[in-house]
Amino acid sequence: MQLKKFIPLLILALALAPGLLHAQNQSREELERRKRELQKEMEEVQATLKETKKSSRENLGQLRALRNKIDVRSRMIRNINEEINFINGDINSALRDVKTLQRDLDTLKEQYAQLIVSAYKNRSSYALLNFVFSAKSFNDAVKRYKYLQQYRDFRRRQADNIVETQEQLRIKVKNLQDQKDKRSTALTTEQKERETLEKDRKEKDEVLSKLKGREKELAADIAQKQKDQKKVQDLIRAVIRKEIEAARKKAEAEELARKKAAAEEKKRREEERQRALAAAREAAKAAAANNAANNNTANNNTAAPTPAAPPPAPKPEPPAPTPERPTRVVSVLEASPEAVALSENFEINKGKLPWPVESGSIIGFFGPQRNPDIKIVQDNDGMIFATRKGGNVKALFKGEVRIVFAIPGGGYAVMIRHGQYFTNYVGLSSFNVKTGQQVSTGQVIGTARTNEEESAGVVEVQIYKGDKLQNANGWIKQR
Repeated sequence: MQLKKFIPLLILALALAPGLLHAQNQSREELERRKRELQKEMEEVQATLKETKKSSRENLGQLRALRNKIDVRSRMIRNINEEINFINGDINSALRDVKTLQRDLDTLKEQYAQLIVSAYKNRSSYALLNFVFSAKSFNDAVKRYKYLQQYRDFRRRQADNIVETQEQLRIKVKNLQDQKDKRSTALTTEQKERETLEKDRKEKDEVLSKLKGREKELAADIAQKQKDQKKVQDLIRAVIRKEIEAARKKAEAEELARKKAAAEEKKRREEERQRALAAAREAAKAAAANNAANNNTANNNTAAPTPAAPPPAPKPEPPAPTPERPTRVVSVLEASPEAVALSENFEINKGKLPWPVESGSIIGFFGPQRNPDIKIVQDNDGMIFATRKGGNVKALFKGEVRIVFAIPGGGYAVMIRHGQYFTNYVGLSSFNVKTGQQVSTGQVIGTARTNEEESAGVVEVQIYKGDKLQNANGWIKQR
């Protein structure tokens, strides 16, 4: 009864085993992938921190780099702990296998020993010749001979099983020791990472303590940056409004020309209709005069024929159909099918737009950025990317360069139009595009300006829909 209850559970366990093993392998692969990514991220953070330390004094960039370093190291420690959990599971599984194999080996040895003892005790009775020739018939002798062969084969198989089980046990014991060594290495690494994390926290606290003594100075610097930032936004919005106004005037001029052409066409058709009516009336008069002359020469007793009816006036031609206009016109900036298509393609790529730099990190997101350690708030109009000094800046999407202009505080800004959308690249030390130029996605448009505080190349990317500033966080792909 107990066996009947156990069989369905055994079948279920065997059915689920491959799936569980596959899931475990996937988890291990994910763990290794995260480990590689975290190591790469730590290398980038270390390089950024090294650059910020070149500054003559502590700065917000250094504090940010230390915070990032602590965050990455904390995630590395969590990843190591997950790895240790996997190793512990492997060790427990290996221990169970070793115990099972050891029991199997003991059982095989015991059974083999019993066979040897039994064979020794009955060696005279089971001697080949005595056992075979003591048979009462030939068939019985053949059966006894085959039995002895099977018995010897069974003993040989038992011996082979013992050897094979011993080898499996040896491999399992070695794997178990390897897993224990791996766990020991992981534990040592985790301990070192924790010690380094504690040093990072102390370094951060030291930098923070010095920066808190300069809060007023830092707040004044940020206030000045916000003023310069507002000037840049005023310039950008002025350019965009100018673009919108130019597009509006162009659309109005095209609409006026269309209406004028339609009116002239209508007038031409009306003149043609009037000429046709006049010609019909002349023809009717001529026909009536001809009929009157014929009536005078006819017999007086003959009734005068009814004058012929004038031919019907030609029907006016229907007005020419006006060309269909795009159904999706939400802005004068989408007055052409090409502009509509470009806007739609830009919208489709929301959340998937590439980074404007080849390598680096995001050091500022759109909107108010509150420093968690110092009471300072900075409001960003876009996403701010840090890259290497002199690093290239690339276009997020294909479009047309509308303007390149100098910005307050030094450097340049490039504006690219994508239908009714605009992307602005603020903070370039140099540029290699010009107004009216068509650019493709990923094309290099300039180099990032060096920020002394970050000791790295820094560029801000802003996105506008018409003259409305967009949240760039939701447009650019997050790594």
